[in-house]
Amino acid sequence: MNMSVARQTNDLTLTAAGEWWTQHRGQSPVVATAIHNGHAMRDAMKDLCNLSEEERLREEDPFTEFIVRDVPNRIVVHRSRFEVDINRPRDGAIYLRPEQAWGLNVWAGDLPSEITEASLAVHDEYYAMLKSYLRGIERCHGRFVVLDVHSYNHRRAGPGADPAIAAEAPDVNIGTISMDRKKWAPVIDGFMEAVQSFDFPGGRLDVGENIAFQGRGYQARFIHEQFPDTGCAIAVEFKKIFMEEWTGEPFVETLRALRQVLASTLPVIADAVESVR
Repeated sequence: MNMSVARQTNDLTLTAAGEWWTQHRGQSPVVATAIHNGHAMRDAMKDLCNLSEEERLREEDPFTEFIVRDVPNRIVVHRSRFEVDINRPRDGAIYLRPEQAWGLNVWAGDLPSEITEASLAVHDEYYAMLKSYLRGIERCHGRFVVLDVHSYNHRRAGPGADPAIAAEAPDVNIGTISMDRKKWAPVIDGFMEAVQSFDFPGGRLDVGENIAFQGRGYQARFIHEQFPDTGCAIAVEFKKIFMEEWTGEPFVETLRALRQVLASTLPVIADAVESVR
C-alpha cells in the first residue's frame, strides 16, 4: 500500500490497540454495530494463521466503523472475524474447516484448546455486554432498532473480472428474515425509502431486501430472541463500492457519502419506531 493510500486509510480507521470492542451511548432508539470491522488478532492466533493480511482483509468489513460513526449508539468490534466471528453461534465462531471460511485453509494446524477458549471468551463476553447494553436502550426508549452493518464482495472472480450482476448484488442489501417483518414494516420501509431517496454521488443507490443476504447472522437472531417485542435488528450489507476489495484501497468520497446516507436515516427510523405496536 503506497503512502497516500496509507494516510487515507489512517484517517478512516480508529486505532484499536488491545480492545475487544468499543461502545458509545447517546440519546436515540437507534443502535449501529460494525462487528466485522476488526482486523486485529492476538499473536498466539496470528502465528498459527495461514492467511496473509490481505487475504484476511478481503473477507472482513473494513471501514464499516467509519460508516456508522455518526450514530450516537454504536458498537465496533476490533478483533478479526478470523479470530472469532461474533456473527456466528459460539460453536461455529472459529473457522476450523475451509467450508466455514469461503474455502480458505485458515490455520497451519490444529488450534490448542487454550487458544480457542480464549477466543470464545470474547464471544461470550460480547453477548453478555450486548444484552445489557440493549436493556439500557429499551429502558430509555421502550423499543429500539439495531442497524447491523456489514459489507460484501462483488468481484470474487478476481480483480480484473466482471463484478456480480446488479440484480444479484444491490448496492445496499437489507436482511430481514429473522424478524417479524409485518410488525416492523414502518421501520424497514422507512429505512429503505430514506436510503433510496438520498441524492448519492453518481446516482441513487440500488436497495434490495433479502437478495444477496437474508439477515441470518447470529447477532440479529440473538436480538430477536432476547427482545421479541421491543427489538428490531436490520442486517445492512453495503456492497464494497467504497473500496477496491482486492487491494484494500478505500474510495474516500464514497465512504463519506455512505456515512451521510446512514446518518440521514436516523430521524426516519426514530419516528417510525414510535408507530410500531
